[in-house]
Amino acid sequence: MPLTPEDIVGVLEGRGWEAEIVKAADMEGMVDVCPKGILKCVDGRGSDNEAMAGPKMAGGIYAIAHNRHTTSIEGLKAITKEVAAKGHVPSVHGDHSKDMMGCGFFKLWLTGRFDDMGYPRPEFDADQGAQAVKEAGGFIEMHHGSHEEKVVLINLVENKTLEPQEDDQRFIVDGWAAGKFDLDVPNFLVAAAATVEMLGGPKKAKIIVA
Repeated sequence: MPLTPEDIVGVLEGRGWEAEIVKAADMEGMVDVCPKGILKCVDGRGSDNEAMAGPKMAGGIYAIAHNRHTTSIEGLKAITKEVAAKGHVPSVHGDHSKDMMGCGFFKLWLTGRFDDMGYPRPEFDADQGAQAVKEAGGFIEMHHGSHEEKVVLINLVENKTLEPQEDDQRFIVDGWAAGKFDLDVPNFLVAAAATVEMLGGPKKAKIIVA
């Protein structure tokens, strides 16, 4: 049984979130995914990258590795190439204050905050991961500023996304992209929700449907 938008609302409400289903037509700023856009983190902050019309997943391509329990550098490089083969620019990111540890999702994964959810930790650190992604043809994005996200947007409309707005931040999660990479979608979405919770983000979501 595929996960319905109502299921997602139920799971989030069960975790103490406010969640509602909204139509894509009522959401400002929905854009077609562009092959030049990077497959990037859900991070809502400003960035040195302008190619924002790619799919959004927690940690960029780290979300794929995490969901599949891929912990090796070789596995990460293979995912980088797979993302490119599927028509997206693979990426991971850091930020201007913490370098490559500036990705909250990766930091949580590396430091064992997902241990109790059954995810093995990566065998590489943030710098080694970024280097591997770069060597395999991926892009390294650098964010700046502080997190001020007000809402989590979970987009289920295939091949559409939203672009981050530095002055009106929101976490953007392209749920449909998990299916494109044959990920465990419920686990992918719960990991994204847990990330927001552990980083002290807003427990408020809009689930976007066609």
